[in-house]
Amino acid sequence: MPDTPKRKGAVRISEIPTAILKQLNTGAIESVNLTEWLAVDQRALLMNVLPALNLAEAVAPAFAQVSALKKRTQMQCLPVIAAVLLETLKPQKNRNKLLAALIAHPSDTVRCWAAYVIGLDDTLSLEEKLMQLRPIATDQNSGVREIAWMAVRTDLEAQLAHAVTLLTEWTKEQDANLRRFASEATRPRGVWCKHIETLKQNPEIAYPILAPLKSDESKYVRDSVANWLNDASKSQPDWVREVCALWTEESPTQETQAIIKRALRTIGSEK
Repeated sequence: MPDTPKRKGAVRISEIPTAILKQLNTGAIESVNLTEWLAVDQRALLMNVLPALNLAEAVAPAFAQVSALKKRTQMQCLPVIAAVLLETLKPQKNRNKLLAALIAHPSDTVRCWAAYVIGLDDTLSLEEKLMQLRPIATDQNSGVREIAWMAVRTDLEAQLAHAVTLLTEWTKEQDANLRRFASEATRPRGVWCKHIETLKQNPEIAYPILAPLKSDESKYVRDSVANWLNDASKSQPDWVREVCALWTEESPTQETQAIIKRALRTIGSEK
C-alpha cells in the first residue's frame, strides 16, 4: 500500500496510533502502507461496514468463516469474505448498486473484497469480469490495484489464450494502471499468488501483451514488463535473451534499455 502526502504510516504495527487503528477497523479511512493494511482486523471491519451497506445478513456467516481459518492472513480472509458477500448479493434486486458501494468504499480492504466478489462470480465471463474490475484496477491505492488482478488470475490461467487476446487490448489504454494490469496479471511467477506453469515453460504465449509495452512511457508499466521477463528467465533464459536482443534492435530507446537491464538481472545478457 502506498504512503500518501496526507499521512505517513507507521513502520511497525505496534506503532500505529490507537485512533488510526480504530478508523481502519471501522472503515472510515484506508491504509497508507502495507503495515497498516496488515493490521486491519477484517472481522471487526465487516461488522462495522456491512450493516451500513444494507448487507447485515452477511456479517454472521462471514465472521464465522473467517474465524474458522487456521491462519487468518489478510490474503486468506479476502476471498472468504467476498464469497459470502457474493452469495448475499446474488438475490438482491439492487445488486449492482451494492457492489458499486463496495467498490467506492473509503476502506481499501473493502474495495479488495469487491475485487474478489467479481473474481469469484462464476456467472460472469472473463471479459465481463475484466470490465467490472476496471475501476478497481485503476484505484488510487496501489494495494487495491494488486488485488484486482489477483482476484481474476485463476480465470486468466484457465483461459490463457483468451486472456492474452483480451489483455492485449488493455495495452492500448491511456491509463497506465490498465496497461500495467495486463502485464502484472500474467506474470509467470507473480508475487503472493500461484505461478502460471504454462507461461513459465511457454512465455511466448503472452508476447502479444509484452511487445506493445517494450518502450512504455510509464516506469510503473516498464518495471512490470521487466519483472515479467525476469520471471520467465528463470525457466526460459534463452527466450528472454532473444526478446531482449530483438527489442534492442527494434526499439533503441532509454525506456526499452531500462526494461532490458532489469529483465536480465538474474541471468545476464550472455549465455
